[in-house]
Parts: sequence; structure tokens; C-alpha cells
Amino acid sequence: MTRLRFALLNAAHEGANTRRNFRRELDADLVEFSVSDGHLPDHTEFDGVVVTGSRSSVYWDEAWIPPLIDYVAEAAEAGRPVLGVCYGHQVVAEALGGRVAGMDEFEIGYNEVRHRGDDELFAGVDEAFTVFTTHGDTVTELPPNATLLAENDHGVHAFRDGHCWGVQFHPEYDLDTAREVTEGKRERLGDARVDAVLAEITPEAYDAACEAKPLFDNFVAYARRLRADRGSVAAADD
Repeated sequence: MTRLRFALLNAAHEGANTRRNFRRELDADLVEFSVSDGHLPDHTEFDGVVVTGSRSSVYWDEAWIPPLIDYVAEAAEAGRPVLGVCYGHQVVAEALGGRVAGMDEFEIGYNEVRHRGDDELFAGVDEAFTVFTTHGDTVTELPPNATLLAENDHGVHAFRDGHCWGVQFHPEYDLDTAREVTEGKRERLGDARVDAVLAEITPEAYDAACEAKPLFDNFVAYARRLRADRGSVAAADD
């Protein structure tokens, strides 16, 4: 079976951890684009599109952000499956007509999220599950055609709109990434809070968070079915 080919839109400004994590979790050939440097595909002919996290906000006045949002809207319009993670989740929301805004407080660490149990992206994931979260922005208005899939006390954590999904949490993080990202928040959050979060980044917490990783395989399986369906339609039209 031919492997799927995904566009990995890497929005991280220092993308090594992001690259490693997504290449480990996604069973597909990833064509990577450093979108925070202004690099985007010139077409949407991929089996899927994945948009990563970033330290930026979608509403910042940075030249690379509007073209990224436009590209995701174009990919969605072309019927490509799209998965946005954290910042990528917010990009997908904006691209499809939703709204993102800053939060009153920053959510960081291993936290519980609840999903509604009726979407294939969350097949095999318990209704209440643990994931690593790190964000100061949130989706305040879902896209008009979107369905809320998961949330916690901090707000929206997943939605679906057609072939597109966004998840606010980071199912791709390993322990090293969680620790490095948390360390990087000292100036914003202060030593006491960062130290408290670091103390909770343990192998046991990571093992619990791994229970959310099936969503990557579920996304790949969906993209594979969609490609097969397109192939069947094309063959029928010949």
C-alpha cells in the first residue's frame, strides 16, 4: 500500500522538537514547510495537512500568519483532511470562520480534558483523558459549521468541521519537550509556577497522556479512507 503524503506545516520558530514528535507519531511521509519563515506549499495535492504549535498568536501582526490561514482555508475547500494542534488548532478555527482570543490565565501542564465520545478522531480514547497543555489563547467562537468535540474548564479543546479537526492540547509531546517548553515560560509565569509544573512532568504522567495518542492513527486512517474514496470516484468516472 502506498504511504500517505502529508504537508507538515511547522509553525514552531525552533522546530526540532516539533519535527521529531510529529515524525514519530504520524505514519505517513511528511513534507515539511517552515511556515514561520514564510514557506508554504504551492498546491494542496496532499493526502492530509497537519499544522503544528507555535509560540505566536494567530492575531499577531506578522507577515507569515495570514498566508498560513489562507492556505489552510484553501486545503479545507479542496477537501483535504486537516489536523491542527494547539496553535494549529487556532489557525484551523480562524481559517474556517471562528475566532481566537487571549485567555485570562495560562493553561500549562498535564491536565484533564473531556471529549463527547462520538467522533472517530477520539476512537479508543477515554471520555476523560490526560494531556499536556500549554496555551494562553483559546478558540472563543467555533467556526459556523463546526462541532465541539472536547473541552475542559479552560475552554474548547477540540472541534471538527468537515474533514478538518483542531485539538488545543499536545498529544505529540514527549517528556523532553514538555520540560523544555515549561522551562521556557519562566519569564511569563514565574519560577514558582514553572517549578510546580516541572515537578508534575513525570514518566507516570507521560504514560497517562499517551492514552490520547490514538488520535494520530485515527487521523491517518481517516485520510487513507478519504484517499481511497477519491480513487474509487475517479475510477468510476473513467
